[in-house]
Amino acid sequence: MSSVSSSVRRIAATVQADSPGRDDHSNRSLNAEWVEVTNTTRDGINLRGWTLKDADGNRYRFGNIRIHSHATIRIHTGAGRDTRTDLYQGSREYIWGNRADTATLRDDRNRVVDTETWGRRR
Repeated sequence: MSSVSSSVRRIAATVQADSPGRDDHSNRSLNAEWVEVTNTTRDGINLRGWTLKDADGNRYRFGNIRIHSHATIRIHTGAGRDTRTDLYQGSREYIWGNRADTATLRDDRNRVVDTETWGRRR
């Protein structure tokens, strides 16, 4: 995990790209694939207009979501009901590559805030 830019905002991303068990495309399996976004600042941050993107161009755009100071929000791949701590992309396909991928979090001005890369893409 590497924070790339942002002098005022500090956000960290963690990824579980390979959902436990068999990849059977069930909603349960899809939701076991996720990215966590943690606000490491003393202030809350509104994520409206921020995006989370993989190396293949799949993109999730945050709505009017506020992440409190030192709080974490988990963004699941599958469908579900959004809460303050869990958001759902509503995808019926896996997004994050099990062997290799990059998760990029950008703010509402399209500036890279954090990236997480794993494995080696071919």
